[in-house]
Amino acid sequence: MTSARDIIIRPLVSEKTTGAMADNKYTFLVDARADKTSIKMAIEEIFGVNVTGVNTIRQLGKMRRMGAFRGRRPSFKKAVVTLREGQKIKVFEEMG
Repeated sequence: MTSARDIIIRPLVSEKTTGAMADNKYTFLVDARADKTSIKMAIEEIFGVNVTGVNTIRQLGKMRRMGAFRGRRPSFKKAVVTLREGQKIKVFEEMG
């Protein structure tokens, strides 16, 4: 069995995800093999909050070129986690 730290790789912070924090939605980069249930349990274990919903997105890596060579950035999976009303994750408060 994998640990919670193996499932949650890192938080994703951008203008869009920072704006979603007002609605109690936090975005994380997660392991591509993780399912919604394991993501929910990992967030609750690491941060000690109550998760009400998890939405996942598989993001295909962008195509990039350098001269005649073409390649692709790595693909990844992200999760948008909705928390119970009135709860916050302090990691994001320190970043923003």
